[in-house]
Amino acid sequence: MARTSMIAKNERRKAIVAAHAERRAELKAVIARPTTPDGERAAAVRELNRQPRDASATRVRNRDAADGRPRGYLRKFGVSRVKLRELAHAGHLPGLRTSSW
Repeated sequence: MARTSMIAKNERRKAIVAAHAERRAELKAVIARPTTPDGERAAAVRELNRQPRDASATRVRNRDAADGRPRGYLRKFGVSRVKLRELAHAGHLPGLRTSSW
């Protein structure tokens, strides 16, 4: 089980990313457009740098939905490898079988 403070911090980051996503996309489009004048591009870069560090989507950590474990996260199921194994053995994941040979 992850510390609840780390889970809460990650949730705050998700909210900040969502709040700034539209403006960041606009600024990145201005920067990437080849027809943008140099002065306008530099202003867009400065404004992008002035935004909060946690506004970047790469700052959000994928965590297990059940207990917040940050490592071994399986995107398809939304849980960690440990929790996936528990759920699979309990039969709570339809269509998933444990291998045996």
